Amino acid sequence: MSRVAIDLQSGDVKQDDRLILGIDLGTTNSLIALIHNGVPEVLRHEGSSALVPSVIYFNEENKAVVGQTAKDKLTTDPENTIFSVKRLMGRSFNDVADSREFFSYEIVDTDTESLVKIKSGNKFYTPIDLSALVLKELKKIAEEKVGRQVSECVITVPAYFNDSQRQATKDAGKLAGWDVLRIVNEPTAAALAYGFDKSADGSRNIAVYDLGGGTFDLSVLTLEDGVFEVLSTKGDTWLGGDDVDKAITDYFISQGGLRIDRLKKGQIQTLRLLSEAAKKQLGQSDIFEGDFEGMKLVLRREDYRRLVEPIINKTIDLTKAALKDAGLDQSKIDEVILVGGSTRIPMVKEKLAEMFDAPINDTINPDEVVAQGAAVQADILAGNQNNLLLLDVTPLSLGIETVGGLMDVIIPRNSKIPSGAGRHYTTSVDGQVNLRISVFQGERDLVQDNRKLGEFTLKGIPPMPAGIPKIEVIFKVDADGILIVKAREERSNTETEVEIKAQYGISEEEMALMLIDSIKHAEEDVRIKALIEARNEANNILHATKKFLRQHADLFTPQQFDPLKEIAGELEVLVQGEDKDAIHDAIHRLDRIARPMAEVAMDDAIRQSLAGKSIV
Repeated sequence: MSRVAIDLQSGDVKQDDRLILGIDLGTTNSLIALIHNGVPEVLRHEGSSALVPSVIYFNEENKAVVGQTAKDKLTTDPENTIFSVKRLMGRSFNDVADSREFFSYEIVDTDTESLVKIKSGNKFYTPIDLSALVLKELKKIAEEKVGRQVSECVITVPAYFNDSQRQATKDAGKLAGWDVLRIVNEPTAAALAYGFDKSADGSRNIAVYDLGGGTFDLSVLTLEDGVFEVLSTKGDTWLGGDDVDKAITDYFISQGGLRIDRLKKGQIQTLRLLSEAAKKQLGQSDIFEGDFEGMKLVLRREDYRRLVEPIINKTIDLTKAALKDAGLDQSKIDEVILVGGSTRIPMVKEKLAEMFDAPINDTINPDEVVAQGAAVQADILAGNQNNLLLLDVTPLSLGIETVGGLMDVIIPRNSKIPSGAGRHYTTSVDGQVNLRISVFQGERDLVQDNRKLGEFTLKGIPPMPAGIPKIEVIFKVDADGILIVKAREERSNTETEVEIKAQYGISEEEMALMLIDSIKHAEEDVRIKALIEARNEANNILHATKKFLRQHADLFTPQQFDPLKEIAGELEVLVQGEDKDAIHDAIHRLDRIARPMAEVAMDDAIRQSLAGKSIV
């Protein structure tokens, strides 16, 4: 297969060539890249900029605007301007509760174990919905530049992203109309961009230091005969340039004698943007002076270094831990490459130079290197690099049916085989002793649109209240594509196992049709999935509310219970309807009333348990 031939000025492209693009979906900015004349290039828009701010603004009609125009709304309409979504990917409310003041928009605190939700106007969004809007904007930019429709891509994620964060990223791509062929670790992409895969000078050890807007990871890779092996990875998905901005913002608030609880959200965003400007300027200057509503704010380089040092030291500690895990002394590292815009902070190079004898390499723009590497990986998948061997992969996603007929993917499409993965589940009915596990293959969100591979029953679960049993479902695909499914209830150690031919009876044409259907119906699928998940959440809350009303009838008066019963009754009606935002709104209102009552009930339970006892 020939390489993709594109004229970046005219946008002309050969229609017969397979075009797979590389995407860096970043916390602060996102980029898209492709291979042009054998060289990775980022697509530029609005003049010479390759960076698309990962910011979404919802106007009065709830229409989304993405990019620089949205970023300009951070100070004028902060409640409806969403930024740093990547920090929320795959996270529950519990994960982000302590950092809510960082965000100017409302993060909804209903079901603390579910994927966090963001409220704008009267609509509720997940990080997947919001990331999809950024990815849709990148798709639009790409199609304008190359002059044709595109759908296939590779998306990068931090090496430290867990399975739910990776799956959330893939789901966002699907919702945006992309066929996501591969999720690639950002450090591996960076190494590809530097051409280490073509290096022929024996074995080399490479450290990739990746400090972005919201995440950090340090990966140690060894390269031999064009093959990468990741020896270790350490990171923090809540550590990056955003934390530097927050440290400076806190400094400015203290310097001005301000109180954060008395500042409006727009004022906090103005300070945050001033902090971002200070960070960039102090990379080259000795002093930053800014104006905040007539108040002069000053930050000197020595104070800036004092603020930033604890954050950089955290990354150095993680770097040392990654080297220890890899079993390598720092003297064994042949090269350190820098990734992410936050590596421009001068102290980063200083600290790394103190630690390593190896060269610290940032010759490729740290903002663009990951997107370029993603384009190289995309070019490999397109079959344009014949010297590289691609391992066999699973052709379609494998998963199980969950409540409401949803497909929960355990092994995503394009996973290398042999491979294995597991997820934890629980029961949805009190006293449930058997659990039927139905296995499906396909890319749609509802199992009814996918292919059923088989089912089996996990028997003998000890009767417990709903939500208490802890059931692990493990999928293993061997080198022949045979799927082994095991289910185990961890509290009682009850388990069962079944072997399934994962790919039996599906032709290439059927696979292609399933993939096309998944992209064509992505928006509809996500809408239905969101509605089913809202109904499931509502039913769980209604069950808990009825239980609460029964158990605490003596603690509260009927009048105190009336508002709770009223909204619960409203929710019971809404759960039969089609408006997931109305369901979430009722859940939100119910939670506001139930939370203080639950605290009273808890205090009462503690008081009763301690009655007649003395505490020494």
